[in-house]
Amino acid sequence: MKSKKKLWIVIAIVLLNSIGMSIVLPLLPFLVGKYLPSEQVVVGMSLLMSVFAACTFFSAPILGVLSDRYGRKNILIVSLLGSVIGYVIFGIGGALWILFLGRIIDGITAGNISTLFAIVSDNTEPDERTKWFGYIGSVMGMGKIGGPALGGLLGSIQLSLPFFVTAGLIFLSGLLTYFLLPESLPPEKRVKHITAANFNTFSHFRDIFRLKALKLLLLPGVFFYAAQGIFQFNFIIFLKDVYKWGPAVIGSMLTIVGVCDIFTRALLLPWLLKRFNERSIGISGLIGLGSGLALILASTVIHSAIIISLAIAFIISGAGLFETTYNGSLSRSVNEDKQGKLQGVNQSLQSLNNMLIPLGAAAVYFYNPGMLYGIAILTVLTAIYIYKKPLQETATIDKSL
Repeated sequence: MKSKKKLWIVIAIVLLNSIGMSIVLPLLPFLVGKYLPSEQVVVGMSLLMSVFAACTFFSAPILGVLSDRYGRKNILIVSLLGSVIGYVIFGIGGALWILFLGRIIDGITAGNISTLFAIVSDNTEPDERTKWFGYIGSVMGMGKIGGPALGGLLGSIQLSLPFFVTAGLIFLSGLLTYFLLPESLPPEKRVKHITAANFNTFSHFRDIFRLKALKLLLLPGVFFYAAQGIFQFNFIIFLKDVYKWGPAVIGSMLTIVGVCDIFTRALLLPWLLKRFNERSIGISGLIGLGSGLALILASTVIHSAIIISLAIAFIISGAGLFETTYNGSLSRSVNEDKQGKLQGVNQSLQSLNNMLIPLGAAAVYFYNPGMLYGIAILTVLTAIYIYKKPLQETATIDKSL
């Protein structure tokens, strides 16, 4: 039986990170608006997200395999410190290019999520991982309850203040990691050698996609993250432009995200896991996500805070059910010494979506905001179609990886 004590330290780190990152969420359109005309804010937001995602796309698999070689703790500390520097630069601001510099630094070192998931996989039995991924997701929800509202309050004092507060919270996470978090991957279970090929992002994709079963398991995740990315990228701008809400109102509305995350991942998911298989739960989650996106589409015709609230509840709950069970299936598909590589590639795939989706979504949004959510619904339907196909639950990556 593996020890779970260090997982509670991971949960504390996730909580601090979640509070910090959700603090800045409602402020981004308004900070970018300091340097661009209002009609160009959506373009600036798209480019900032795409630059960050592009950096993460190339760096995440490399950081993942480095964690397989040198241990999770060292890579996690580097990633957290990169985020601290990025948010400090973002808060200093002064010009649009400085904002981009902050996002680039944060993106190059963006390995904290994949490393944290690898740590959880190192310290849990395969049949326990989905439950622990759910706990981590619920803790992220806790951070999202107060974070947006606090961000709106701090932003009303000074627009850059939330970014410095976020940097401080992530720095505290780094201290917790350094002093309290033990290394989860012992030397005997690490990759023994790394070569120049390990620094080629595309070689990691080739290795992971070598097995058909694992490739088919990753594919519905790509469509899921595309639909989720449309929502995450566009929703705040949508509320700002269509509903004319400010930072405080948007921040308060986004607290629903945290409530739904906690309920779904900490309470509903463990109950469902005792009664249904993970694939059925994941499909139900995708249906919930699609239903929430349909409600946002309806809200373009019928303006209603109630419809928006229901949409958030469906989207966050549905995403929580799918993402947690999906990550559990992924983690069981490889051995311990490949968890970093797999989680890095998975994060890189998410980054690829985050790189392309904002640019395409911005173009569609200019034409018709409702059409953007129609596309997101079709993307979810595609994910459901693929995920419903029978698939061998586990795959084993051969030793050559």
